[in-house]
Amino acid sequence: MAEVTVDRVPRQVRDMFNKGCMAFERGNYEYAIDLLMACVEAVPGFLQARKFLRAAEIKLFQEKKGSLFSRMTGGFSSMPTYMAAMAALKAGKAQNALTQAEKLLRNDPLNVKYIMLFADAAIAAGLPEAAVQTLEVARETYPDDADIIEHLGHLYTQLEQPKLARQTFERLCELRPHDPAAIKALKDATARESMSRDGWAKVAATGGSYREILKDTEETQLLEQKAKAVLTDKDIDSLIKEVLGRLQTDPDNIAHYRELGRLYTQKKDFEAAVEILTRAVEKNPGDPEIDAALANAKIAGMSARAEALRAEGKVQEAEALEMEREQFRFDNLNDRVRRYPHDLKLRYELGVMLFENDYLNEAIQQLQLAQRGLQQRVSALYYLGLCFKAKNQYDLAVEQLKKALSEVGTLDDRRKDILYELGQISETLGKREDAVSYYKQIYQMDIGYKDVAQKVEAAYQQK
Repeated sequence: MAEVTVDRVPRQVRDMFNKGCMAFERGNYEYAIDLLMACVEAVPGFLQARKFLRAAEIKLFQEKKGSLFSRMTGGFSSMPTYMAAMAALKAGKAQNALTQAEKLLRNDPLNVKYIMLFADAAIAAGLPEAAVQTLEVARETYPDDADIIEHLGHLYTQLEQPKLARQTFERLCELRPHDPAAIKALKDATARESMSRDGWAKVAATGGSYREILKDTEETQLLEQKAKAVLTDKDIDSLIKEVLGRLQTDPDNIAHYRELGRLYTQKKDFEAAVEILTRAVEKNPGDPEIDAALANAKIAGMSARAEALRAEGKVQEAEALEMEREQFRFDNLNDRVRRYPHDLKLRYELGVMLFENDYLNEAIQQLQLAQRGLQQRVSALYYLGLCFKAKNQYDLAVEQLKKALSEVGTLDDRRKDILYELGQISETLGKREDAVSYYKQIYQMDIGYKDVAQKVEAAYQQK
C-alpha cells in the first residue's frame, strides 16, 4: 500500500486533517486525535495524518499521565483489544489489526508491546513506512531498546535505505556486541550500502552475483573481530591495518573513514583520529555523525594532553589547555547547532553548556527548543528549572521541575535530582514542610543521596 499525500486524499479527509492539525496546535489534543484517527481509518496510507496523530497521543498521555496503578489497570482493560488485534494479525486481517493497534496506542502511545504490535500490523498491511514512523518515535523514548532498533534496521533494509539500515544495526551491535545475528545484519547492511554506490555496476560489469560481493564485503573480518569481548592493542592495530588497506583500494568509501576514526580513538591515538575524520569531513561535508565524531576526538585529545601535563606537574599549562578545550566545545556546539538547526540533542547540549557558563537567557532559549524532543525532554525541563532558579524566578522553576517530575520514571536517577531541586526551592521560599516532603521521597529511594539523610533526620528531631 503506497503512501498517500495530503493533496491526494479526498476533500472531506483533507478538511478533517486540517482541523485536526489546528486542534493540535491549540493544545486540544483529544479533539485532534478524534479527527486524525478518522483520517487514517478512511485512508490508511495517509502517513502525515498518522504522524500528527502519534504526536497528539503522546502529548495527551504526558499531560494526563497517572499513577503506576492507573497504568496497570488501564493495561488490564486494554487486554481484550490487544488479544483481538493479535488474533486478527494471525488470521491475515492486517487492516483490522492495524485499527485495533491504533486504539491501543491512543490510550498508551509509549507502551512498547503496543508499538511492536502496530509495527507488525503496519508491515502486514503493506505500510512499512508507518511502522518506521512509529518505531522512530519509540526509539527517542527508549534509545537502548534492542528489539525496537532491530525492527527498525530490518525495515530500513526492506525500504532500501542501506545507510539508515547500517547506522541502525551499528547501534544494535553496540547493545548486543556478541550477538551473531546482529553482527551479520550489520555486515549485510554495510555491503548493501557499498553496493548502492558502486557495487551493482561491478556486478553488471563482471557478471558476478550479489552473494559473491556480500561474501567478500569489506566489513566481514572487522565485524568478526569486534565480537571479541576485549580488544588488545594488537587486535586494534590489526584492524586498523586492514581498514587502511581497504581505504587504499576504495578511497571514497566514508564507512572506512568512520571506522578508522573509531579505532584510532579506541587506541587513544587522537591525532590520527582527528586527521582521518577531517579527511572524511572534506570528502562528505554535512554529515552530522562524522562532525560529532571529529569534535569528540579533538576534545578527547585535549583532555589526554591536559592530563599528561598535570602528571608532569605543569598545572598552569594543563589549566590553559582545559580552558582552550572548553572554548572549543562551546564554539563547536554553536557551529553545529547553526548547521543542523533541527537536531534537538545538539540544542540540549548547547543549552546545558550555556547554563554552566551562566548565559541563562541563551540557555533557556536552547532548552525550550530541546524539550520538544522526547529523548531529552525530561533533562531539558530539569535544566530549564535550574535556569529559572538561578534567575530567582522560583515560580517558573517549580513549574518546569514539576513537569519534568510528572514525566520521569519512578526509578529514574533524574527523579532524585528533580526532587532535590524542588526541596531546595521550597527551603528558599520558607516552605519547610514541602521541602521535607520532597527530601523524604529521595530518602526512601536512596538514603545516601547528597545530604538528604541529614535533612530528613533533622526534621524528625525537630518534631
